[in-house]
Amino acid sequence: MFNKDYFVQDCIQALAQGQGAIRDLVAEAVSDSAAVMSALGEPQHAGLTPIYRSRDLTILNLVWAPYMILMPHNHQMFSVVGIYSGREDNILWRRTDYAIDAATARSLGVGEVAALDHDVIHSVVNPIGKMTCAIHVYGGDFFEPGEPRSQWDHETLVEHPWDVDRVKSAFAEAEARFNGARP
Repeated sequence: MFNKDYFVQDCIQALAQGQGAIRDLVAEAVSDSAAVMSALGEPQHAGLTPIYRSRDLTILNLVWAPYMILMPHNHQMFSVVGIYSGREDNILWRRTDYAIDAATARSLGVGEVAALDHDVIHSVVNPIGKMTCAIHVYGGDFFEPGEPRSQWDHETLVEHPWDVDRVKSAFAEAEARFNGARP
């Protein structure tokens, strides 16, 4: 049974062992998606809800609005993503001389986990008509990273400084669009 407090303590202890140890903990957690949903609650709104935050570790409950797309961005820290409801499609990007170019993609469903290295650039799509829920664990402070982060314009793929407020508003806007489109 997933216990949020135990999960946080286990992640804090595993941090010294690195990303692989965190990945194993996330995989174990999302292997029982019903228990995670019970502990974290049914999603009411799209958004980023901190479960734990420190200089070295951030654990978020991310809820993606139906059909939401988040711009390409980097983290400047490792991340581990575990899906406990829905689907998350990731496009992985590589830098070019002037922008970025799509390199590969990975789709994650319930119970699946992805580990992203420090320098990965990715964008995220929720391709389904319901909320997608995921545990995201970061090897640093997601909200105030030690290194400057970037996001890329959807249309031009030009790099800009990362704006956490813009990211938060993207979740609210996607939810509002979906709710406005309902019959």
